[in-house]
Amino acid sequence: MTDDRHKVPHPLLARATWLTGKQTQRVLAALAAEGHGARAVGGAVRNTLLGLSVVDVDIATDALPEQVMSLAARAGLKSIPTGIAHGTVTVIASGQPYEVTTLRRDVETHGRHATVAFTDDWRADAERRDFTMNALYCDAQGVLFDPVGGLVDLERRRVRFIGDAHARIREDYLRILRFFRFSAEYGEGIVDAVGLEACIAEQEGLSQLSAERVRTELLRLLVARHVRKVIDVLSATGLLALLLGGTTDLRAFHRLHDIGRVLAADEAVCSSKAIDHEPAPQLSSAYAHLERSECVDALLGLAALAVSAPEDGERLMQRLRLSREEASRLVGLASAARAWGRVTGGRGPEPDVLVYRHGRTLAADALKLAWARSSEAVTYPGWRAAARSVARAPERKLPFSGADVVALGVAPGPRVGGVLRAFEAWWIEAGFPEDERGNHAMLEQLAQSGNMVSKA
Repeated sequence: MTDDRHKVPHPLLARATWLTGKQTQRVLAALAAEGHGARAVGGAVRNTLLGLSVVDVDIATDALPEQVMSLAARAGLKSIPTGIAHGTVTVIASGQPYEVTTLRRDVETHGRHATVAFTDDWRADAERRDFTMNALYCDAQGVLFDPVGGLVDLERRRVRFIGDAHARIREDYLRILRFFRFSAEYGEGIVDAVGLEACIAEQEGLSQLSAERVRTELLRLLVARHVRKVIDVLSATGLLALLLGGTTDLRAFHRLHDIGRVLAADEAVCSSKAIDHEPAPQLSSAYAHLERSECVDALLGLAALAVSAPEDGERLMQRLRLSREEASRLVGLASAARAWGRVTGGRGPEPDVLVYRHGRTLAADALKLAWARSSEAVTYPGWRAAARSVARAPERKLPFSGADVVALGVAPGPRVGGVLRAFEAWWIEAGFPEDERGNHAMLEQLAQSGNMVSKA
């Protein structure tokens, strides 16, 4: 059974390049052979109707997985049984992958995965999905099929569970996090009250999820367009602290976004002289419309929320199964942020030194983090001047290596590192001189001093 209210192609879908493109049409035509149905579903349809970009195209069909592979082969298309037990076959057309899934209904759910049976009922397939806006289908001509009322919810920017919210969550507890992420990405930060109540009631199910799945959804939430509104709701429910395993700093998180807007506005509309003082009148209007949250990446946002010391980074690495690289960045941010301390009255650490120690990107992010946790206003000139200094500071490399020390007569061993550390300390204190001859003379002096000490 389907909703046949939409008899003509939807204008946005009918002219969507991903749908009208040769490869998509080729795949849909191949799957429609022998009387089968095939429709694009989910994100591609949803994003097109919202005017957003489309990355992947998923296709639903009443053809069984073995039939999908056979139909693809007849059309000269490659197919890979990427999830055939659950009805999913990846069909590749000229290098472009399409995830094709047979219509399904749930037989049994387990909170993380489901046992499914194949069906030819499009409505049954729609009703097992999570949100109404994700159960929109369209055919090769762009005709829209809306079995569960997703179009109205999409127009209202309402992220609504299909049917009983509690039942949908119990099918897969990750839907709790997806509910908040989708509310931030597509719901303009408005959280559906019925869905929220169900998420709170079913929160114990989060313990069944793998850390990897939680990590993926949480990091995607932190860069969503309207994350600031949603993160407040998530915090108020207690779910944010539950996910992160400790206290959270919402003030720093919000200030981080405001700081990003100020710096973006500085770069866009102010001269270097103007921003040494209080913001020009046009500054507030310049950053007021910068509503996107991309000024804060996921890990920086996570650091603002939950990392005040290096050990917090290690804890989150275990809790969220962060990669070693991600955990290292969190630890580095915590350490470098403490180095920044307070930037008031022109006092503070030397940006050149911090850029040398941590690299420009980490030093700049750590500055924003320290600024977010400070008592100064997000428009404070001292912090903004420090940000400009970091942006201008060159990324330097120690001019000598251990081999250079050995070449001066120091035997390989711990003493080589000691000489290098002594030179580095002098080099930094001297302001990173570029005089090659003078630098070498100092290295030689330190090497000779080390030898004399060792002989004494």
